[in-house]
Amino acid sequence: MKYLSICSLLILLAVSTAAVAATGMESIKSKHSVEASLDKLEQILDTKGLTVFTRIKHSENAEKAGQSLRPTELLIFGNPNMGSPLMRCQQSIALDLPQKALAWEDDKGQVWLSYNSPSYLADRHGVRGCEEILKKMENALSKLVSSASK
Repeated sequence: MKYLSICSLLILLAVSTAAVAATGMESIKSKHSVEASLDKLEQILDTKGLTVFTRIKHSENAEKAGQSLRPTELLIFGNPNMGSPLMRCQQSIALDLPQKALAWEDDKGQVWLSYNSPSYLADRHGVRGCEEILKKMENALSKLVSSASK
């Protein structure tokens, strides 16, 4: 009985730790490959006038290092009209800006588009008094990533 209780506690801790690790990250299933998902997102961002700073192909970099990694790519992008006001509210949020979108394939072959929730970043950095811009950014990111996933 004691063994069963310890096992149950360990499982509960593992589940709780996984839930905490995912806090602040939004993920949406994509109907496309990793590469096509970010191609689509990059095209949408361009039409909306957002700046795409760089694209990192983690799986290609892993391969060059002799490692294997399921398809994983990161797109770094931003909009100074949204990011700058947040930095004026709390300059340390610049550590997490510009925003990033991660396209990745899980172990079952499902592709996901993930990004950091602006409200999570605001909490992390203690941003106060910028609720309107945060809501605008949250809505914009959700729409952009959702559109790229379809």
